[in-house]
Amino acid sequence: MSAKRQVHLAAHFPGVNNTTIWSDDRAESQIAFSSFEHFARNAERGFFDFLFLAEGLRLREQKGRIHELDVVGRPNTLAILAALAGVTDHIGLVGTLQTTFNEPVELAKQLATLDHLTDGRAGWNVVTSSDAFHGANFRRGGFLDHADRYTRAAEFVELSRELWDSWESDAIVANRSGAAGSDAAGSGAAWSGAAGPLAAGVFADRSRIHDVDHHGPQFDVSGTFPVPRSPQRHPVVVQAGDSDEGRDLAAGHAEVIFSLHTEFDDARSFYGDVTERLERVGRSKDELLILPGATFVLGDTADEAEERSRAIRHAQVSPATAIAFLEQVWNRDLSSYDVDGPLPSVEPDLEGADITRGRVRHTRDVPALVQSWRDLAAAEHLSIRDLVIRVSTRGGFVGTPAHIAAEIDRYVQERATDGFVVVPHTNPYGLDEFVDRVVPLLQERGVHRQSYDEGATLRQTLGLPGRVLDRQRVLA
Repeated sequence: MSAKRQVHLAAHFPGVNNTTIWSDDRAESQIAFSSFEHFARNAERGFFDFLFLAEGLRLREQKGRIHELDVVGRPNTLAILAALAGVTDHIGLVGTLQTTFNEPVELAKQLATLDHLTDGRAGWNVVTSSDAFHGANFRRGGFLDHADRYTRAAEFVELSRELWDSWESDAIVANRSGAAGSDAAGSGAAWSGAAGPLAAGVFADRSRIHDVDHHGPQFDVSGTFPVPRSPQRHPVVVQAGDSDEGRDLAAGHAEVIFSLHTEFDDARSFYGDVTERLERVGRSKDELLILPGATFVLGDTADEAEERSRAIRHAQVSPATAIAFLEQVWNRDLSSYDVDGPLPSVEPDLEGADITRGRVRHTRDVPALVQSWRDLAAAEHLSIRDLVIRVSTRGGFVGTPAHIAAEIDRYVQERATDGFVVVPHTNPYGLDEFVDRVVPLLQERGVHRQSYDEGATLRQTLGLPGRVLDRQRVLA
């Protein structure tokens, strides 16, 4: 009998989306370090593979007003991850960072630095933006066409890998004596022009540090990368795009996909599609993990879990949230409508200026979407709020701990996923119940670790291929 496939778990920090219930009695700050620290320590207590942070480049607006949940909760991702490195020991630290408005050398330097600071636990969720609203916050302004943003992203990742590879693993020799016969002897790496004792030693072998000379359609870079090779060589690359271009980008460059496909049959279809794309670019399935985002609601009985789920969804979709959700599609002020009444009879405004800025949530075929919602509401007698709850609920698990553990195991064993990115609905304690009640059952099933391998990098924790690289020896 073959060994059971292991479940990979990641933890998504609850942030500024309406799925996070900030009004919950136990909810705390979305920006205080104590919140990030509790969440990270708790995920590590559950032996999760990594912690996952989202990113926001600008505060969203609705009808010219800042979206209330965005007022806090958009701090700098890398600063948070660097701080969390000091209060965790094993869990991976993955940040969402843009390729559209960042520059490869600077971001590659920051990620390599994080990989050094964490002893090889860094990861990068590669995302793009084609939104001129976000672009207005940057010097270049403007935006890229949809296809161009993935062209830029692919070259961005390729160039980052060139930069990370430009230092050989043994480039730092740290030879104090400079004695003949050492690795550095004759390399010409001694300090040029130095005199006296300073001339005796060799810190870095310049012949093992290669200049980068990259000239592509998106970037021109010539020079020496300023950071020695980090423990993982390349921080783990995560990707979350779901379009055809996004899937191709993932197949060519990603090591983990943060997927939206959580329903079993849909997840298996996505898994198969990405596997075929991997084969077309000469990669094996062992080189990529697929982890859908999934919510959870626990109860001592199935009925209790369903009741809790209904209460949580009503807390997540307040009357104001329901109206705002419809306004994003109708592109009209719908504040006069009763959320407990029927959908608006007025047609969407397809020509007017967008009243929602900073978020793309729905299909481009607005009339077809509106008609499908009207048909659903009529067939099931749904009010505005009921309809929004129905169509905005993403896949997740509702039930007893035993049921949820069994379902997670089934998804992984039957190759619908490799695991899940767990998305709690409260911050910072929302993950606690999952760690306390579901993780032990996964361990009993023999599909989730009971300890970390000491000194493992994130890539090793994830079971991804890649040779082990010795950490650079740097003298103070």
